[in-house]
Amino acid sequence: MTETRTETLEFRSELRQVLHLITHSLYSHREVFLRELISNASDAIDKIRFAALADEGLLEGDHDFKIRLLADEAAGTLTVSDNGVGMTRDEAVENLGTIAKSGTRAFLEKLSETDPEKRPGLIGQFGVGFYSAFMVADKVAVTTRAAGAGHTAVRWESDGQGTFTVEPAERAGRGTDVVLHLKDDEKEFLKEWRLRQLVKQFSDFVEHPVVMDVERSEPGPDGKGEKKTVTETLNSQKALWLRPKTGVTKEEYESFYRLVSGDYGEVAKTIHYAAEGTTEFNVLLFIPARMPVAFRWGEAKVGPRLYVRRVLIMDHCEALLPPWLRFVSGVVDCPDLPLNVSRETVQRNPILDRIRKNVVKSVLKALEELKKDEPEAYASFFKELGTVLKEGVARDHEHRAALADLLLVESVKTEGGKRTTLADYVAAMPEEQKEIWTLSGESREQLLGSPVLEAFRAKGWDVLLLTDPVDEFAFPALESYKEKPVRAADRGGVPDAVGAPPPAEESARFASLFATLASRIPDVKEVRLSSRLTESASCLVAEEGEMGANMERLLRNAGAGVDVKESKRILELNGSHPAVEALRALHEKAPDDPRVESFGKLLYEQAVIAEGSKLKDPAGFAKRVNELLVKGAIDPA
Repeated sequence: MTETRTETLEFRSELRQVLHLITHSLYSHREVFLRELISNASDAIDKIRFAALADEGLLEGDHDFKIRLLADEAAGTLTVSDNGVGMTRDEAVENLGTIAKSGTRAFLEKLSETDPEKRPGLIGQFGVGFYSAFMVADKVAVTTRAAGAGHTAVRWESDGQGTFTVEPAERAGRGTDVVLHLKDDEKEFLKEWRLRQLVKQFSDFVEHPVVMDVERSEPGPDGKGEKKTVTETLNSQKALWLRPKTGVTKEEYESFYRLVSGDYGEVAKTIHYAAEGTTEFNVLLFIPARMPVAFRWGEAKVGPRLYVRRVLIMDHCEALLPPWLRFVSGVVDCPDLPLNVSRETVQRNPILDRIRKNVVKSVLKALEELKKDEPEAYASFFKELGTVLKEGVARDHEHRAALADLLLVESVKTEGGKRTTLADYVAAMPEEQKEIWTLSGESREQLLGSPVLEAFRAKGWDVLLLTDPVDEFAFPALESYKEKPVRAADRGGVPDAVGAPPPAEESARFASLFATLASRIPDVKEVRLSSRLTESASCLVAEEGEMGANMERLLRNAGAGVDVKESKRILELNGSHPAVEALRALHEKAPDDPRVESFGKLLYEQAVIAEGSKLKDPAGFAKRVNELLVKGAIDPA
């Protein structure tokens, strides 16, 4: 039945609440209105294409599917037009009034209570997305005609203030025209450059062409420029992630990487696959060869772009990748993913969790392949981005073992600038070595001079040198690797296989001296004979499980708000060293001689310097050293 009159229908009284929610709360950027309307148009075309499989007559001979933008600066209107399935009068009233009829609370409750499998699969369905147009328009008019013989066009119009009108209209063919009467301060959306920018940003990979008529100057017969109107396609329609890997060139991958990452560096690894089964989705991700520009400026964001049916939903979907993979960029496209009412944030749901697990597993596998097949390329990658991966070792128990296999670490036995893997370290361990030994500090050079390494060197055991601040958090969290405990060389004792404990009579010989030193050096928790020193006179160690010197320095340097209580460490002395033996003899002869305390403090201060810490009393240290110099010069014997 054809309508012949104009009807004015009232929205429920909640409409103003609904529009306020949509225009002020559900979208963080008003320009997404164009994404929503193009998405609606694309879905309308998909619907008619599907319907035409059963009834080709619905197409009425029009197979040239397009989404057309028309900017009329004189009228102040922007039109988004499609030749999709269109709507009847009743469908226009129902589809364009759904939210207003259901009410704010009822709509939200209905959406949350609906079975996910029964929710609309097309995210561009008229509803919330359509109403985003009121963010930039003070009036919206929709002229639409449903596909199929016998249908006539209808015009729907509203200013969003409580009512809308429906009346008969004229339209040559099926489809929908959405006309936005833009607000005075939103006329930027009539500019050609702005529309191109938004289509490129949000809808570049929509399957159907988004076109616009533009004026171009072309040379005429007389050599003078003539203005002509030409139709240009604004979107590339090249959804690389939906194409088979064999059909994508290296140049296309590189170009796409630059587009999604904003980085012009090289790609170390490309991950491209389609997941099938219970959850179907397409993935195209890139692992950079070097640190992206965003990292250098401190602007790195987590997560790839999330598309649904080629329409951009989120620039960075944090739910798809953990923070320790924030250097990975690309696209994940899942056509059946449930979205929340705004489509700017994704609901936490089992489908998303499955996608995340699959994607993380794929990235870790790609990194392992890079490490195995291109060790030099992986070493270059790890040098710049390994710190980020180590964050995962410290925080992510689920993936800790896989990440441990990806670690590259310097060691006493590696050449300067070279690194070894934990697997290679373990494979090279002598049979009597049962633990993985580490030593943390600010630089390789400082660590190689540490006296705590002497017993390990004497045994030929390797020690990992940890100079990255995050190592202090990652390796304790690792705890073990391939059933080999990870232990710090400067904490606790060392196994007998490294350094045998001193005989009881030897300890007894030094007991009185050590008691005196412990009472006169307030920063020392204990003084004991060392089983790890072979050349140096002294070193400092922490109890097993306590904070080491390097961790204390890191936390103290972290700045305001970090309260680090200075812990007392254990002073270990080498009983076979001439200086320690001389101090023992002096104490035995004259326990109250002030030189006992002075020389004891010198041994302690040497150990403080060797561990990379600062002296509390550098002036006192210099005075004690000078006294020794004077003594040596006057009485060299």
